[in-house]
Amino acid sequence: MNKTGFDARYQKYLEAIEDYLSGLFAEKPHWADLYDAMRYSLLSGGKRLRPVLTLEFARLAGEEGFDWYDAMPAACAVEMVHTYSLIHDDLPCMDNDDLRRGKPTNHKVYGETLAVLAGDALQPAAYELILERVPGTRERLACALLLAEASGPDGMVAGQVLDTLHHPSTEAELAEVHRLKTGCMIRAACVMGCAAADASAEMREAACTYAEKLGLAFQIRDDMLDVMGNQAEFGKPIGSDAEQGKCTYVGILGLEECERRVLSLTEEAKAALEKVEWHGSTAFLRMLADSLAVRTH
Repeated sequence: MNKTGFDARYQKYLEAIEDYLSGLFAEKPHWADLYDAMRYSLLSGGKRLRPVLTLEFARLAGEEGFDWYDAMPAACAVEMVHTYSLIHDDLPCMDNDDLRRGKPTNHKVYGETLAVLAGDALQPAAYELILERVPGTRERLACALLLAEASGPDGMVAGQVLDTLHHPSTEAELAEVHRLKTGCMIRAACVMGCAAADASAEMREAACTYAEKLGLAFQIRDDMLDVMGNQAEFGKPIGSDAEQGKCTYVGILGLEECERRVLSLTEEAKAALEKVEWHGSTAFLRMLADSLAVRTH
C-alpha cells in the first residue's frame, strides 16, 4: 500500500464515521441543550483514531462476506466514550483547559453543569448503541464488555484517578497511568473490531499487543508535542503539562530518548501483526503506526 492508498482508506473511514456520528442526537426534544452540548464535542473532528482502528481490525478479522461497516456502531461507541472523557478531562476540577482541538472546551461554551451532564449522557448512550445496533448477540455482548472493562474503574477512570490524585513521579508510575488512561481505550478499540467480526483468540491477542505498543508510543509522542509542538496544529496550549507540574515522559527521559522509545514501540506494534494470518493485508495498520510516530498534532 502506498501513501495514496493509505490516505484514501483513512478518508473513507473518516467520512463513514462522521456521517454516522452526525446522525446521533439530532432530534430536538425540549432538553435539546443537552444534545447540543453532546454534539458540540462529539462532532468537533480530530483524527478519529480509535474508531478507525476498530473498523480496520474488523475488516482484517472478518471472514469472506463480512462487511466492516457492521462494526460502525462499536467504533462510534468507542468515540463517544472517548469524547465523554475529554469533556470531563477539560473541566476546572481536572485539567482546567480552555481549548480542545483548537476550539473552546465544552464547559467554556455550555457551562460546567451541562458539560458534566453531556459527558455523563455519552457514556450510557455508547452502550445503548452497541447493544441495539451491533449485529449478532455474541458480538454485541463482547463489544460491550470490552468497552466497559476499558473505560471503567479498572481502566480509563483508574488512570485518571492516578494521574490527577496520586501524582505519579517515576517512569513505572507514569507507565501505569497511561496504560490505564490511554492504552486501555486504544486496546479496546482494536479488540472490539475483532470481536465485532467474531475473530479468533489469536487475532484478538495480536490486536491487543499491537494496541498496547501503539498506545504507549502515542502517549510518549503526546508528551513530546506538549513541549515542541505548534499550538495551532496541536489544538491546545503548548507547555500546559509543565505549567501544571505534571510528570511526563519528556521530563523523565528527555526528548531524545522519548523519540527512540516511540520508534522502538512502533516497530514492536507492527511486528505483533505478523504473528497471525489475517483476512487481508496489514499494510494500513503498519503505515498508521508509522504516521503516528511522527505526528505533529
